[in-house]
Amino acid sequence: MLYNLQISFQSATPSLKLNLYTTLKPGNFSKHIPFRHTFAGIMQFSEVIGHSGLKKQLIQTVKEGRIPHARLFYGPEGNGKLALGLAYSTYLSCANKQAEDSCGSCPSCLKFAKLAHPDLHFIFPVATNATIREKPRSIDFLEEWRQYLLARHAYVSLNDWYEQIGIEKKQGIINANDCNEIVRTLGYTSYEGNYKFMVIWMVEKLYHAAAPKILKILEEPPDKTVFLLISENTDLIIPTILSRTQLLKVPPIDQEAMVSHLQTIEQAGTSDLQKIASLSGGNYIEALKYLEDAADETLTFTHFRNWMLASYLYKVSEIQTINAELAKLPKESLKAFLIYGIRVIRYCLHLNTPGHPEIVLRGKELEFVRNFSKYVTVSNAEALFGLFNEAIFHIERNAYVPLVLMDVSLRAGKLLQSARS
Repeated sequence: MLYNLQISFQSATPSLKLNLYTTLKPGNFSKHIPFRHTFAGIMQFSEVIGHSGLKKQLIQTVKEGRIPHARLFYGPEGNGKLALGLAYSTYLSCANKQAEDSCGSCPSCLKFAKLAHPDLHFIFPVATNATIREKPRSIDFLEEWRQYLLARHAYVSLNDWYEQIGIEKKQGIINANDCNEIVRTLGYTSYEGNYKFMVIWMVEKLYHAAAPKILKILEEPPDKTVFLLISENTDLIIPTILSRTQLLKVPPIDQEAMVSHLQTIEQAGTSDLQKIASLSGGNYIEALKYLEDAADETLTFTHFRNWMLASYLYKVSEIQTINAELAKLPKESLKAFLIYGIRVIRYCLHLNTPGHPEIVLRGKELEFVRNFSKYVTVSNAEALFGLFNEAIFHIERNAYVPLVLMDVSLRAGKLLQSARS
């Protein structure tokens, strides 16, 4: 997949998005951000930011008895699709449904609020770590998963989850053991005689060889069983899985809803929050990170700037030093850094276009992008996009990182020089 980012960031692959104001150091690149919020509860429609139309649509399907056995909520990171799916499951099981939401007080709602309902099951990407050394399963990490969801009100990211369970340098998958667990779990009758829910988060991480194990139960599940699949990239979902689901596209959070919510947690001017909402591209996780990191003086762009400057001047020794530091980053963080590079190139093209839309940057970063735009032109931008995408492609396939980075450095340097010749 090509990461040809729009200036609004809405076309980025969200799981790889990089906070522009995060220090680029191996120890804190994916640092946990204190998750500040003023949500009154959890797992209700009223606590999902924005998406009023989708909420009404989901509630109406329940009222009309149109409950698909497998629904896929898909869209970019931080848009609340998992929170929306959980609010939907809460509403379905609520004993005292209201016109626009679950009641929030019946026994079922209270259990959903704690993610402790016996008929709510989760599957998500995992890998071995210091504690689980072989044959990892979602159930082995269930307690960490529940705590993670509750702490972040279901606004979660793949990168942060990997760090949460200590696998940030690995690629988590949904494996055959989890597929066996799905079949086994759904073979039991409902504990409370109502719906059973199987939530599969990041279903695109399902291991291809394991997929056949769940095709039959996904197509013909037991009575009153609902699969809720969550995805950020439907292109990566196995076609036989995708074809068995009803798709629901969840867009980024609209700016008005984002600003309205941010005003409840941050004492800042409306114009500042509007900039944050625009910069986040409808990603609530990114908006919170922006708020937390706004005072950080060591910005990511300085590292990218130094890397590109060394490449342009062909300072091999300096390039090697920078690349050695980059190579220490977790794989997902390195991919995020490269996507930041693509984002900068996109900014430069906008600056070089007469009547370009406003770019939501500030201070030294804006100054850097303006200067860098002198070296990014229509003649070399496409090649630069291709270069960074190619690097991401090879890193995803476990290529030798120092070699990939050196290739990017030398080729990018030549391309930047070509703009000044």
